[in-house]
Amino acid sequence: MNYREFVYAVEKQLNQKMGGDAKVSVYSAVKNNSTERMGVLIEKPGINISPTIYLEEYFECYIDGKTLDQITEEIKRFYESIRREESWDYDRILQYEGVKDQIVFKLINTKENKEFLETVPNIPFLDLSIVFYVLLEAGSGGSAAMVVNNTHMSRWDTDVETLWKDAKLNVRRLLPAEFVTMNSALKGLVHVCVGENKRCKDNLLMETEPAEGKDFMYVLSNHIRNYGAACIAYPFIPDMIAHVLGEDYYILPSSIHELIIIPCSKGIGQDDMNSMIREINDTQVADEEVLSDHFYLYRKESGKITMG
Repeated sequence: MNYREFVYAVEKQLNQKMGGDAKVSVYSAVKNNSTERMGVLIEKPGINISPTIYLEEYFECYIDGKTLDQITEEIKRFYESIRREESWDYDRILQYEGVKDQIVFKLINTKENKEFLETVPNIPFLDLSIVFYVLLEAGSGGSAAMVVNNTHMSRWDTDVETLWKDAKLNVRRLLPAEFVTMNSALKGLVHVCVGENKRCKDNLLMETEPAEGKDFMYVLSNHIRNYGAACIAYPFIPDMIAHVLGEDYYILPSSIHELIIIPCSKGIGQDDMNSMIREINDTQVADEEVLSDHFYLYRKESGKITMG
């Protein structure tokens, strides 16, 4: 059974298990970097917001020996843990005032998303692009979001400059940046902190003095680890990192969700960094989550980021 056949088999068996409580259908979408993903959409009668569950990891479990019945039971339990019991108020998105406090942004690769970028308001950022979305809800259980497209912008009678002004304010409150040592990240010491006044205890951006001893690698993301690479475009964040490190630094895009930061004094070769990025992209990152294939450099004196 190939992946496509697996998806349709999951759809059929899930519909049997739901027993009319929800309708399951196959759903495909073009995602970031022009990649297509296929999964199942589970719709509950009377509720106008429904989760799409992509099945690649479940397919791997099937290949490894799990039965289709075991897998569909897991999916059913997962759906029951995340399903909504009330509809989203769509009237809110008809006016800009209804969403302006939830407009945020993410970074994507410009070259790999040319067609998509023609349909959405965006701002160039080096060889990347800033695009906007409405963060409908976010927490430890996941997030729901709506990409802002040109139709939305026209309906709201707004412009890119207004979106950018509001998004820069909102990310500080809704998706605060966190900068931690790689050691902390790997040890699981970084916890999701929900709420504007809560921060991870290991967040070095909260320090008032430069670090005494520099680690080899650091991780930059937001507090929910979703589209966290955008933190490098937050106001003041690049300069705050330079203050913590006390020097220039390299920025390695490990994915659209996080960046690896390396102090320049650690002496890693530029060719080695680019090789590291390409290897991570090829072996550890899904195609739709790749941000870039090369490093960037932040110079403390100029306050500028350049491409490596």
